[in-house]
Amino acid sequence: MLRRVMIILWSSFLVAIIAEGCFFSLFDPHEVFIAERQIELSGLAAYTLGFFMFWGCCALSSSLTYYLLRTPSNQVPD
Repeated sequence: MLRRVMIILWSSFLVAIIAEGCFFSLFDPHEVFIAERQIELSGLAAYTLGFFMFWGCCALSSSLTYYLLRTPSNQVPD
């Protein structure tokens, strides 16, 4: 069980690093608006919050992929 969780978290961590790098190379954290309101965060706080949001989304995606691969009804015949 712990091995599965670590596989999901590690792979999603690596993808979150790439996603954050791509996102923040295109957008300045001080110019990001949410619901037409500018967020009032320092640059470091915006990068940190963005990273954890990307990591959470990637972990959810990895978990769903793992679940769908392990479901017996979705077994693909060889």
